[in-house]
Amino acid sequence: MPQLQQPGSWNVVGGGQVLDLETAVKDGILGGGGAGALVGSTEEKLDMKKMIEELAGTSDVPSVFICPISLDPMLDPVTLCTGQTYERSNIQKWLSMGHRTCPTTMQELWDDDVTPNRTLHHLIRAWLSQCYLRMKKRSEDVGGQVAELLDSLRRAKGKPRIHALKELGKLVGFHTAARKAVADAGNGGIPLLSSLLGPFTTHAVGSEVVSILINLPLDSEAKENLMQPAKISSIIDMLNDGTVDTKINCARCIQLLMSGRNVRSEILSSLSLLAGLLRIVKDKRHPAGISIGLNILKTICSHGQQVRGLMVRVGAVGQLAELLPHFSHECLEVALQILDELSSLPEGSRALKDCAQAIPNLVKILMRVSETCTQRALSMLWAVCKLAPDECAPAAIDAGLAAKLLLVIQSGCSPSLKQRSAELLKLCSLNYTATLFISKCKLSRTIQ
Repeated sequence: MPQLQQPGSWNVVGGGQVLDLETAVKDGILGGGGAGALVGSTEEKLDMKKMIEELAGTSDVPSVFICPISLDPMLDPVTLCTGQTYERSNIQKWLSMGHRTCPTTMQELWDDDVTPNRTLHHLIRAWLSQCYLRMKKRSEDVGGQVAELLDSLRRAKGKPRIHALKELGKLVGFHTAARKAVADAGNGGIPLLSSLLGPFTTHAVGSEVVSILINLPLDSEAKENLMQPAKISSIIDMLNDGTVDTKINCARCIQLLMSGRNVRSEILSSLSLLAGLLRIVKDKRHPAGISIGLNILKTICSHGQQVRGLMVRVGAVGQLAELLPHFSHECLEVALQILDELSSLPEGSRALKDCAQAIPNLVKILMRVSETCTQRALSMLWAVCKLAPDECAPAAIDAGLAAKLLLVIQSGCSPSLKQRSAELLKLCSLNYTATLFISKCKLSRTIQ
Protein backbone atom coordinates (compact mmCIF):
# COMPACT_ATOMS: atom_id res chain seq x y z
CA MET A 1 0.00 0.00 0.00
CA PRO A 2 1.42 3.45 -0.87
CA GLN A 3 2.72 5.55 1.97
CA LEU A 4 0.62 8.63 2.61
CA GLN A 5 2.05 12.10 2.78
CA GLN A 6 -0.12 15.15 3.48
CA PRO A 7 1.49 18.19 1.82
CA GLY A 8 1.14 20.99 4.30
CA SER A 9 1.39 23.89 1.83
CA TRP A 10 -1.23 22.61 -0.62
CA ASN A 11 -4.59 24.33 -0.17
CA VAL A 12 -7.34 21.74 -0.46
CA VAL A 13 -11.04 22.57 -0.23
CA GLY A 14 -14.32 20.83 -0.88
CA GLY A 15 -13.49 17.57 0.90
CA GLY A 16 -10.22 16.85 -0.93
CA GLN A 17 -10.96 18.45 -4.33
CA VAL A 18 -7.94 20.35 -5.65
CA LEU A 19 -9.13 23.56 -7.29
CA ASP A 20 -5.99 25.20 -8.66
CA LEU A 21 -3.33 23.38 -10.71
CA GLU A 22 -1.03 26.40 -10.90
CA THR A 23 -1.06 26.79 -7.10
CA ALA A 24 -0.18 23.13 -6.65
CA VAL A 25 2.78 23.43 -9.03
CA LYS A 26 3.94 26.69 -7.49
CA ASP A 27 3.79 25.25 -3.96
CA GLY A 28 6.05 22.39 -4.97
CA ILE A 29 3.62 19.48 -4.98
CA LEU A 30 4.50 18.72 -8.58
CA GLY A 31 8.08 19.91 -8.35
CA GLY A 32 7.78 23.35 -9.92
CA GLY A 33 8.22 24.29 -13.56
CA GLY A 34 9.38 20.85 -14.63
CA ALA A 35 5.87 19.45 -14.22
CA GLY A 36 4.31 22.05 -16.43
CA ALA A 37 6.08 20.65 -19.44
CA LEU A 38 4.86 17.17 -18.60
CA VAL A 39 1.20 18.14 -18.38
CA GLY A 40 0.73 18.74 -22.06
CA SER A 41 3.16 16.29 -23.63
CA THR A 42 4.93 13.25 -22.14
CA GLU A 43 2.32 12.51 -19.48
CA GLU A 44 -0.42 11.91 -22.05
CA LYS A 45 1.66 9.09 -23.55
CA LEU A 46 2.11 7.21 -20.27
CA ASP A 47 -0.42 4.77 -18.87
CA MET A 48 -1.40 5.76 -15.32
CA LYS A 49 -1.96 2.19 -14.13
CA LYS A 50 1.45 1.11 -15.40
CA MET A 51 3.11 4.08 -13.72
CA ILE A 52 1.43 3.30 -10.37
CA GLU A 53 2.56 -0.35 -10.56
CA GLU A 54 6.18 0.54 -11.37
CA LEU A 55 6.32 3.32 -8.76
CA ALA A 56 4.89 1.14 -5.96
CA GLY A 57 6.95 1.68 -2.82
CA THR A 58 9.34 4.17 -4.43
CA SER A 59 7.45 7.45 -3.88
CA ASP A 60 5.25 8.91 -1.16
CA VAL A 61 1.83 9.52 -2.70
CA PRO A 62 0.11 12.79 -1.58
CA SER A 63 -2.93 11.89 0.50
CA VAL A 64 -5.32 13.89 -1.71
CA PHE A 65 -4.50 11.44 -4.54
CA ILE A 66 -5.62 8.47 -2.44
CA CYS A 67 -9.13 7.03 -2.64
CA PRO A 68 -10.56 6.91 0.94
CA ILE A 69 -12.19 3.56 0.17
CA SER A 70 -9.35 1.50 -1.35
CA LEU A 71 -6.41 3.62 -0.08
CA ASP A 72 -4.89 3.33 -3.58
CA PRO A 73 -4.05 6.22 -5.93
CA MET A 74 -7.06 7.28 -8.02
CA LEU A 75 -7.10 6.77 -11.77
CA ASP A 76 -10.57 8.20 -12.42
CA PRO A 77 -11.51 10.52 -9.53
CA VAL A 78 -15.15 11.57 -9.20
CA THR A 79 -16.80 13.86 -6.64
CA LEU A 80 -20.08 13.31 -4.75
CA CYS A 81 -22.56 16.01 -3.87
CA THR A 82 -20.96 16.17 -0.40
CA GLY A 83 -17.69 17.37 -1.97
CA GLN A 84 -15.80 14.15 -1.19
CA THR A 85 -13.74 12.59 -4.02
CA TYR A 86 -13.37 8.84 -4.69
CA GLU A 87 -12.16 6.47 -7.37
CA ARG A 88 -15.13 5.97 -9.72
CA SER A 89 -15.24 2.16 -9.55
CA ASN A 90 -15.05 2.16 -5.74
CA ILE A 91 -17.86 4.65 -5.14
CA GLN A 92 -20.05 3.01 -7.78
CA LYS A 93 -19.63 -0.31 -6.00
CA TRP A 94 -20.57 1.40 -2.71
CA LEU A 95 -23.73 2.87 -4.24
CA SER A 96 -24.65 -0.39 -5.99
CA MET A 97 -24.73 -2.08 -2.58
CA GLY A 98 -27.67 0.15 -1.62
CA HIS A 99 -25.78 2.72 0.46
CA ARG A 100 -27.15 6.25 0.29
CA THR A 101 -24.50 7.92 2.42
CA CYS A 102 -21.04 9.37 1.82
CA PRO A 103 -18.47 6.74 2.97
CA THR A 104 -16.19 9.36 4.56
CA THR A 105 -18.62 11.77 6.25
CA MET A 106 -21.63 9.42 6.46
CA GLN A 107 -23.80 12.34 5.28
CA GLU A 108 -27.01 11.33 3.54
CA LEU A 109 -26.77 11.86 -0.21
CA TRP A 110 -29.41 14.16 -1.67
CA ASP A 111 -28.06 13.37 -5.15
CA ASP A 112 -26.29 10.14 -6.13
CA ASP A 113 -24.78 11.53 -9.35
CA VAL A 114 -20.99 11.66 -9.52
CA THR A 115 -19.00 14.43 -11.20
CA PRO A 116 -15.60 13.74 -12.86
CA ASN A 117 -12.89 15.67 -11.03
CA ARG A 118 -10.81 16.59 -14.07
CA THR A 119 -8.53 18.97 -12.19
CA LEU A 120 -7.51 16.28 -9.70
CA HIS A 121 -7.17 13.72 -12.50
CA HIS A 122 -4.84 16.12 -14.31
CA LEU A 123 -2.77 16.66 -11.16
CA ILE A 124 -2.46 12.94 -10.45
CA ARG A 125 -1.34 12.22 -14.01
CA ALA A 126 1.21 15.03 -13.96
CA TRP A 127 2.61 13.94 -10.57
CA LEU A 128 2.84 10.30 -11.66
CA SER A 129 4.54 11.26 -14.91
CA GLN A 130 7.12 13.35 -13.11
CA CYS A 131 7.92 10.60 -10.59
CA TYR A 132 8.00 7.95 -13.33
CA LEU A 133 10.39 9.90 -15.54
CA ARG A 134 12.58 10.72 -12.55
CA MET A 135 12.74 7.00 -11.71
CA LYS A 136 13.63 6.17 -15.32
CA LYS A 137 16.36 8.78 -15.27
CA ARG A 138 17.80 7.28 -12.09
CA SER A 139 17.76 3.86 -13.75
CA GLU A 140 19.64 5.23 -16.73
CA ASP A 141 22.15 6.82 -14.36
CA VAL A 142 22.68 3.40 -12.71
CA GLY A 143 23.29 1.89 -16.13
CA GLY A 144 25.90 4.57 -16.81
CA GLN A 145 27.65 3.86 -13.51
CA VAL A 146 27.71 0.14 -14.32
CA ALA A 147 29.23 0.84 -17.74
CA GLU A 148 31.94 3.02 -16.17
CA LEU A 149 32.78 0.39 -13.55
CA LEU A 150 32.96 -2.40 -16.12
CA ASP A 151 35.26 -0.24 -18.25
CA SER A 152 37.40 0.39 -15.16
CA LEU A 153 37.60 -3.36 -14.48
CA ARG A 154 38.99 -3.92 -17.96
CA ARG A 155 41.90 -1.59 -17.22
CA ALA A 156 42.42 -1.57 -13.44
CA LYS A 157 44.57 -3.93 -11.37
CA GLY A 158 45.34 -4.34 -7.70
CA LYS A 159 43.45 -2.13 -5.24
CA PRO A 160 41.66 -0.06 -7.93
CA ARG A 161 40.19 -3.30 -9.33
CA ILE A 162 38.98 -4.38 -5.87
CA HIS A 163 37.45 -0.93 -5.31
CA ALA A 164 35.61 -1.11 -8.66
CA LEU A 165 34.30 -4.60 -7.80
CA LYS A 166 33.05 -3.42 -4.40
CA GLU A 167 31.20 -0.47 -6.01
CA LEU A 168 29.72 -2.74 -8.67
CA GLY A 169 28.65 -5.19 -5.97
CA LYS A 170 26.77 -2.42 -4.14
CA LEU A 171 24.93 -1.40 -7.31
CA VAL A 172 24.05 -4.97 -8.24
CA GLY A 173 22.86 -5.70 -4.71
CA PHE A 174 20.42 -2.77 -4.60
CA HIS A 175 19.31 -2.01 -8.17
CA THR A 176 17.52 -4.25 -10.63
CA ALA A 177 18.66 -1.92 -13.41
CA ALA A 178 22.29 -2.56 -12.42
CA ARG A 179 21.82 -6.34 -12.62
CA LYS A 180 20.24 -5.94 -16.05
CA ALA A 181 23.07 -3.68 -17.21
CA VAL A 182 25.75 -6.18 -16.13
CA ALA A 183 23.89 -9.12 -17.67
CA ASP A 184 23.38 -7.26 -20.96
CA ALA A 185 25.27 -9.23 -23.63
CA GLY A 186 26.26 -5.99 -25.36
CA ASN A 187 28.66 -4.84 -22.65
CA GLY A 188 30.06 -8.30 -21.86
CA GLY A 189 29.63 -7.87 -18.10
CA ILE A 190 29.31 -11.52 -17.06
CA PRO A 191 32.15 -12.78 -19.32
CA LEU A 192 34.36 -9.98 -17.96
CA LEU A 193 33.63 -10.95 -14.34
CA SER A 194 34.14 -14.62 -15.18
CA SER A 195 37.52 -13.83 -16.71
CA LEU A 196 38.70 -12.50 -13.33
CA LEU A 197 38.47 -16.01 -11.84
CA GLY A 198 41.37 -18.36 -12.37
CA PRO A 199 44.45 -20.00 -10.86
CA PHE A 200 46.06 -16.66 -10.02
CA THR A 201 42.95 -14.99 -8.59
CA THR A 202 43.43 -13.57 -5.11
CA HIS A 203 40.73 -14.17 -2.52
CA ALA A 204 40.16 -10.40 -2.31
CA VAL A 205 39.23 -10.26 -6.00
CA GLY A 206 37.54 -13.67 -6.18
CA SER A 207 35.25 -13.08 -3.21
CA GLU A 208 33.98 -9.81 -4.74
CA VAL A 209 33.44 -11.42 -8.14
CA VAL A 210 31.45 -14.31 -6.64
CA SER A 211 29.32 -11.94 -4.52
CA ILE A 212 28.32 -10.17 -7.76
CA LEU A 213 27.77 -13.31 -9.85
CA ILE A 214 25.27 -14.86 -7.42
CA ASN A 215 22.99 -11.84 -7.94
CA LEU A 216 23.01 -12.08 -11.74
CA PRO A 217 20.86 -14.19 -14.10
CA LEU A 218 23.35 -16.73 -15.45
CA ASP A 219 22.41 -18.42 -18.71
CA SER A 220 23.68 -21.84 -19.76
CA GLU A 221 26.66 -20.34 -21.60
CA ALA A 222 27.74 -18.35 -18.54
CA LYS A 223 27.42 -21.43 -16.32
CA GLU A 224 29.45 -23.52 -18.76
CA ASN A 225 32.14 -20.84 -18.76
CA LEU A 226 32.29 -20.72 -14.95
CA MET A 227 32.58 -24.52 -14.75
CA GLN A 228 35.92 -24.50 -16.52
CA PRO A 229 38.44 -26.33 -14.27
CA ALA A 230 40.54 -23.25 -13.43
CA LYS A 231 37.49 -21.11 -12.54
CA ILE A 232 35.58 -23.70 -10.51
CA SER A 233 38.78 -24.62 -8.67
CA SER A 234 39.18 -20.99 -7.67
CA ILE A 235 35.63 -20.95 -6.30
CA ILE A 236 36.16 -24.23 -4.41
CA ASP A 237 39.40 -22.90 -2.89
CA MET A 238 37.52 -19.90 -1.51
CA LEU A 239 34.78 -22.24 -0.28
CA ASN A 240 37.40 -23.89 1.91
CA ASP A 241 39.61 -20.96 2.92
CA GLY A 242 37.55 -17.76 2.62
CA THR A 243 35.69 -15.77 5.25
CA VAL A 244 32.29 -17.05 6.41
CA ASP A 245 30.44 -14.73 4.00
CA THR A 246 32.72 -15.75 1.14
CA LYS A 247 32.19 -19.45 1.88
CA ILE A 248 28.40 -19.04 1.83
CA ASN A 249 28.54 -16.97 -1.38
CA CYS A 250 30.76 -19.61 -3.03
CA ALA A 251 28.29 -22.31 -1.98
CA ARG A 252 25.46 -20.26 -3.51
CA CYS A 253 27.48 -19.89 -6.71
CA ILE A 254 28.13 -23.64 -6.89
CA GLN A 255 24.43 -24.28 -6.29
CA LEU A 256 23.60 -22.01 -9.25
CA LEU A 257 26.09 -23.82 -11.47
CA MET A 258 24.74 -27.24 -10.50
CA SER A 259 21.24 -26.17 -11.54
CA GLY A 260 22.43 -26.42 -15.16
CA ARG A 261 21.99 -29.50 -17.28
CA ASN A 262 25.61 -30.44 -17.82
CA VAL A 263 27.62 -30.68 -14.61
CA ARG A 264 31.18 -31.84 -15.09
CA SER A 265 31.96 -35.17 -13.38
CA GLU A 266 35.29 -33.85 -12.08
CA ILE A 267 33.39 -31.18 -10.12
CA LEU A 268 31.12 -33.73 -8.48
CA SER A 269 34.07 -35.95 -7.57
CA SER A 270 36.14 -33.13 -6.06
CA LEU A 271 37.27 -34.10 -2.56
CA SER A 272 37.95 -30.44 -1.84
CA LEU A 273 34.36 -29.52 -2.73
CA LEU A 274 32.89 -32.23 -0.49
CA ALA A 275 35.18 -31.26 2.40
CA GLY A 276 34.24 -27.59 2.04
CA LEU A 277 30.52 -28.34 1.97
CA LEU A 278 30.75 -30.53 5.07
CA ARG A 279 32.58 -27.72 6.91
CA ILE A 280 29.74 -25.32 6.11
CA VAL A 281 27.13 -27.86 7.23
CA LYS A 282 28.97 -28.33 10.55
CA ASP A 283 29.08 -24.57 11.30
CA LYS A 284 26.06 -24.16 13.59
CA ARG A 285 26.48 -20.36 13.74
CA HIS A 286 25.29 -19.85 10.17
CA PRO A 287 21.94 -21.57 9.36
CA ALA A 288 21.88 -20.18 5.80
CA GLY A 289 25.13 -21.95 5.01
CA ILE A 290 23.88 -25.23 6.52
CA SER A 291 20.81 -25.24 4.30
CA ILE A 292 22.77 -24.43 1.12
CA GLY A 293 25.49 -26.99 1.91
CA LEU A 294 22.98 -29.78 2.52
CA ASN A 295 21.06 -29.03 -0.66
CA ILE A 296 24.24 -29.15 -2.73
CA LEU A 297 25.20 -32.47 -1.12
CA LYS A 298 21.73 -33.78 -1.95
CA THR A 299 22.22 -32.74 -5.58
CA ILE A 300 25.62 -34.44 -5.68
CA CYS A 301 24.06 -37.61 -4.21
CA SER A 302 21.64 -37.80 -7.12
CA HIS A 303 24.48 -38.17 -9.67
CA GLY A 304 25.14 -41.86 -9.21
CA GLN A 305 26.60 -44.57 -7.03
CA GLN A 306 30.23 -43.65 -7.71
CA VAL A 307 29.80 -40.15 -6.30
CA ARG A 308 27.88 -41.48 -3.29
CA GLY A 309 30.74 -43.90 -2.61
CA LEU A 310 33.16 -40.98 -2.62
CA MET A 311 30.97 -39.11 -0.12
CA VAL A 312 31.08 -42.13 2.19
CA ARG A 313 34.86 -42.27 1.94
CA VAL A 314 35.28 -38.61 2.96
CA GLY A 315 33.29 -39.31 6.15
CA ALA A 316 29.95 -37.72 5.23
CA VAL A 317 27.89 -40.46 6.90
CA GLY A 318 29.39 -40.16 10.37
CA GLN A 319 29.51 -36.34 10.30
CA LEU A 320 25.89 -35.97 9.21
CA ALA A 321 24.66 -38.63 11.66
CA GLU A 322 26.29 -36.82 14.58
CA LEU A 323 24.73 -33.49 13.52
CA LEU A 324 21.13 -34.75 13.22
CA PRO A 325 19.90 -33.37 16.60
CA HIS A 326 21.17 -29.88 15.72
CA PHE A 327 19.39 -29.47 12.36
CA SER A 328 16.19 -27.53 11.86
CA HIS A 329 13.22 -29.59 10.66
CA GLU A 330 13.75 -28.46 7.06
CA CYS A 331 17.46 -29.28 7.10
CA LEU A 332 16.81 -32.55 8.92
CA GLU A 333 14.65 -33.83 6.06
CA VAL A 334 17.44 -33.10 3.57
CA ALA A 335 20.13 -34.63 5.80
CA LEU A 336 18.09 -37.82 6.29
CA GLN A 337 17.55 -38.13 2.55
CA ILE A 338 21.32 -37.90 2.00
CA LEU A 339 22.06 -40.43 4.75
CA ASP A 340 19.38 -42.82 3.49
CA GLU A 341 20.89 -42.80 0.00
CA LEU A 342 24.44 -43.21 1.33
CA SER A 343 23.46 -46.05 3.68
CA SER A 344 21.96 -47.95 0.73
CA LEU A 345 25.57 -48.72 -0.20
CA PRO A 346 27.29 -51.52 1.75
CA GLU A 347 30.12 -49.18 2.79
CA GLY A 348 27.51 -46.56 3.76
CA SER A 349 25.64 -48.88 6.12
CA ARG A 350 28.96 -49.94 7.67
CA ALA A 351 29.90 -46.29 8.23
CA LEU A 352 26.52 -45.72 9.86
CA LYS A 353 27.03 -48.75 12.13
CA ASP A 354 30.47 -47.50 13.16
CA CYS A 355 29.15 -44.07 14.20
CA ALA A 356 28.44 -44.24 17.94
CA GLN A 357 25.74 -41.53 17.81
CA ALA A 358 23.94 -42.77 14.71
CA ILE A 359 21.50 -45.23 16.35
CA PRO A 360 20.52 -43.00 19.34
CA ASN A 361 20.03 -39.99 17.05
CA LEU A 362 17.93 -41.95 14.57
CA VAL A 363 15.75 -43.36 17.35
CA LYS A 364 15.08 -39.83 18.67
CA ILE A 365 13.80 -38.75 15.26
CA LEU A 366 11.06 -41.41 15.11
CA MET A 367 7.59 -39.79 15.39
CA ARG A 368 9.18 -36.40 16.07
CA VAL A 369 9.18 -34.50 12.75
CA SER A 370 7.25 -36.01 9.85
CA GLU A 371 6.25 -39.37 8.44
CA THR A 372 8.92 -38.99 5.75
CA CYS A 373 11.61 -38.49 8.41
CA THR A 374 10.31 -41.48 10.37
CA GLN A 375 10.36 -43.62 7.23
CA ARG A 376 13.96 -42.69 6.40
CA ALA A 377 15.13 -43.21 9.99
CA LEU A 378 13.46 -46.64 10.09
CA SER A 379 15.09 -47.55 6.79
CA MET A 380 18.53 -46.78 8.18
CA LEU A 381 17.89 -48.49 11.51
CA TRP A 382 16.77 -51.59 9.63
CA ALA A 383 19.95 -51.48 7.51
CA VAL A 384 22.34 -51.36 10.48
CA CYS A 385 20.39 -53.86 12.62
CA LYS A 386 20.25 -56.27 9.69
CA LEU A 387 23.97 -55.77 9.09
CA ALA A 388 25.03 -56.47 12.69
CA PRO A 389 22.03 -57.63 14.78
CA ASP A 390 24.08 -58.79 17.76
CA GLU A 391 25.76 -55.40 18.06
CA CYS A 392 23.18 -52.88 16.80
CA ALA A 393 19.87 -54.37 18.01
CA PRO A 394 20.78 -54.14 21.75
CA ALA A 395 22.09 -50.61 21.19
CA ALA A 396 18.80 -49.66 19.54
CA ILE A 397 16.76 -51.21 22.33
CA ASP A 398 18.81 -49.37 24.95
CA ALA A 399 18.12 -46.12 23.06
CA GLY A 400 14.34 -46.70 23.40
CA LEU A 401 13.59 -48.10 19.94
CA ALA A 402 10.95 -50.62 21.06
CA ALA A 403 8.62 -48.02 22.59
CA LYS A 404 8.99 -45.81 19.52
CA LEU A 405 8.17 -48.71 17.20
CA LEU A 406 5.01 -49.48 19.16
CA LEU A 407 4.00 -45.82 18.78
CA VAL A 408 4.48 -46.06 15.01
CA ILE A 409 2.43 -49.27 14.85
CA GLN A 410 -0.41 -47.69 16.85
CA SER A 411 -0.35 -44.40 14.92
CA GLY A 412 -2.10 -43.36 11.72
CA CYS A 413 1.01 -43.90 9.61
CA SER A 414 0.95 -45.73 6.30
CA PRO A 415 0.60 -49.55 6.31
CA SER A 416 4.07 -49.98 4.82
CA LEU A 417 5.60 -47.95 7.65
CA LYS A 418 3.75 -50.04 10.26
CA GLN A 419 4.91 -53.22 8.54
CA ARG A 420 8.55 -52.09 8.57
CA SER A 421 8.20 -51.17 12.29
CA ALA A 422 6.82 -54.62 13.12
CA GLU A 423 9.62 -56.32 11.22
CA LEU A 424 12.27 -54.23 12.99
CA LEU A 425 10.68 -54.90 16.37
CA LYS A 426 10.76 -58.63 15.63
CA LEU A 427 14.39 -58.43 14.50
CA CYS A 428 15.43 -56.67 17.70
CA SER A 429 13.64 -59.20 19.91
CA LEU A 430 15.25 -62.35 18.44
CA ASN A 431 17.98 -62.56 21.07
CA TYR A 432 15.55 -62.32 24.02
CA THR A 433 12.75 -64.29 25.61
CA ALA A 434 9.42 -62.46 25.64
CA THR A 435 9.64 -61.73 29.37
CA LEU A 436 13.25 -60.56 29.20
CA PHE A 437 12.49 -58.40 26.14
CA ILE A 438 9.57 -56.67 27.84
CA SER A 439 11.61 -56.21 30.99
CA LYS A 440 14.65 -54.88 29.18
CA CYS A 441 12.62 -52.46 27.09
CA LYS A 442 10.50 -51.32 30.07
CA LEU A 443 7.36 -51.92 28.02
CA SER A 444 5.04 -53.19 30.78
CA ARG A 445 3.17 -49.89 31.13
CA THR A 446 2.98 -49.43 27.34
CA ILE A 447 1.53 -52.91 26.81
CA GLN A 448 -0.95 -52.53 29.64
